[in-house]
Amino acid sequence: MSPSLSPRRGLFRLWLLTLGLLVLAASGSRESQLRIGKAINIFLRYGYLGISMRVIPLNDSAESERWIFKEPTRNIYKNMSELSESQEYTAPGIFHGDFHMEFCENRRQLFQAYFRDFTIERLDKPWEAFTGGWFPDNAAKKLGINTSFIVGDYSYVLVRVVRFRETGKLNSEIPVNQPLESEVQARVQQVQVGNVSSAVRFMESFGTHYVNSYTTGNSLYQVFVYSRKNYKMIKERIKSKGLNGLSKLDLYNYFAPWFAEHLGQIRSASANATVERWARRKLQYEYYVVKYVTLLKLHGNSTLLRSLDSLLGNDAILQLDLKAVNVVFRDHPQKQSWFHEVLDNNMKLWELNLPLNHPSR
Repeated sequence: MSPSLSPRRGLFRLWLLTLGLLVLAASGSRESQLRIGKAINIFLRYGYLGISMRVIPLNDSAESERWIFKEPTRNIYKNMSELSESQEYTAPGIFHGDFHMEFCENRRQLFQAYFRDFTIERLDKPWEAFTGGWFPDNAAKKLGINTSFIVGDYSYVLVRVVRFRETGKLNSEIPVNQPLESEVQARVQQVQVGNVSSAVRFMESFGTHYVNSYTTGNSLYQVFVYSRKNYKMIKERIKSKGLNGLSKLDLYNYFAPWFAEHLGQIRSASANATVERWARRKLQYEYYVVKYVTLLKLHGNSTLLRSLDSLLGNDAILQLDLKAVNVVFRDHPQKQSWFHEVLDNNMKLWELNLPLNHPSR
């Protein structure tokens, strides 16, 4: 496990191997940088954050523009570079990353699994900030499976190989005496307890959350779709024996088209057409007269991993931890409590109104 990734909770997650973890700034009319301490307003694109953060393909076609992060950002504290650290993982011949699979009872758990390493303080279901606006057809395209397998009664296994390129994080909690930007300090004074508009104006001007840590790089992933019966069988078998306890034949059999209901396409988190073509060509498996493409060919194959290493560049966000900006009100406990309340109420309202939570979904 990389040093900046938090421990996994919730779904059963099987780690196959742990091998070892950039930030590109995208400039526009407003400052837009993925940097430690930078603040964003998650409500600008709540439910659709993947539009401005490269975390999963936007559509099913190749994209010529290369970017990682487009979300408008603001500085809230001065001299944050002194409190942060970053590390690049570029040593030649070493694949810094991991190969893992997650077992998901339903599509909601599948969405949760994909965004396992994305956390937003004071949000119970942070993955919905990215997936809440998804409808079945575009969710299926992003995940590389047919729409019928999103809306039906199925379970899933998400298999993913991740190549870390850079991590950034705060070294510690922001000190109490850390100086605020002058504009932020002035707006803090203007927030009035009991006045919702004053708190909302602060969020609109300076954001709701700041970047506490990030990891960038790229990944390949594939979704395997199962009937409930076969899903339970494979999950219990691997949990009891462990992956290394299975023969290669058993392993391929469980992830083959005659055992799974559907094998999804191998997708790249950055929609990198070059690496997806490489996967279709290099990850073919042949069993008698049946040929299919499977990410399982990478398991334990150091030759293929070395070949893949140069193709998985610094093209996507793999992990992101956002902390609430209420920290700027520490000298004003009543205002801090009021800001908390307004922020929490707004996040709950957004959650309730997302398409994912509508009865028709």
